Amino acid sequence: MEEAKETIEQLICDYINYLEIEKGLSKNTIVAYSSDITDFFDFLDGEYKNDFSLSKVKRRDFSSFTKFLAKKDLNPSSITRKIASIKGFFRFLCYRRNIKKNPSISISSPKIPKRLPRVLTKSEIDTILNHKLDIESLAIIELLYSAGIRVSELINLKLNNIDLAQHVIKVFGKGSKERIVPINKRCIEILKKYLKKRELKALKFDCEPYLFLADNGKQISRQKVYRIIKEQGEFIHKKISPHTIRHSFATHLLENGADLRVVQELLGHSSIVTTQLYTHISKKTLREIYFNINN
Repeated sequence: MEEAKETIEQLICDYINYLEIEKGLSKNTIVAYSSDITDFFDFLDGEYKNDFSLSKVKRRDFSSFTKFLAKKDLNPSSITRKIASIKGFFRFLCYRRNIKKNPSISISSPKIPKRLPRVLTKSEIDTILNHKLDIESLAIIELLYSAGIRVSELINLKLNNIDLAQHVIKVFGKGSKERIVPINKRCIEILKKYLKKRELKALKFDCEPYLFLADNGKQISRQKVYRIIKEQGEFIHKKISPHTIRHSFATHLLENGADLRVVQELLGHSSIVTTQLYTHISKKTLREIYFNINN
């Protein structure tokens, strides 16, 4: 069993290298994939009572694993992600000819109920931005809203990605896909003030080239950004995340007449189907405004 386990661990390592080097996936995505695949094989170790090998994996094992996760009260979206990670790994094994048949073919994932993401009103955004914030927190929230970028894109922004003269930032999205996103005058003015504070930090530390820095001069963590947004959500009595700000950016653009294709480009969506979700949010918001006025 130890021999088989070591072989599987090596295969997982090879797959992770493939995702990192050839696919260019982010560190967070790679860590999640690795964890999902390891969880599956740990589960099989228990099921096969430590007498397990790749050749023994059957279609029913995926069903058993899904039921096991459901009993742990894991939500459908998390289970779907885990199954997708494992299926990707087995496709890789088939491609590499480590296995002859792919046991994960036609494996279905649990249906995820379609829920519209939480969106803030323009008034709520303004309330947050006009709250007493330190310049770093203000710059983070303003940039998230003005550019509609993901939290991973924000923390990976470097100084040379910011062009205040041209009113644009260069963003590297999923799969290291590059896009140019415009920023407004208010955002530029806030960033100019923040950069002065950043210069003072750079005098104390050998700072990394990232736009936003931790207290020690290193790259800011996504956890800190989440804390900043959570605190401002508590101020307006709502549970929000950086993604809420991104959703709000897209919805407000559409409500003000922006073309769907333009919003797709700004958000960095590879498929317009993903962007179309915001048209439903926009219609829902318009209905709420209408009935608030006419009731």
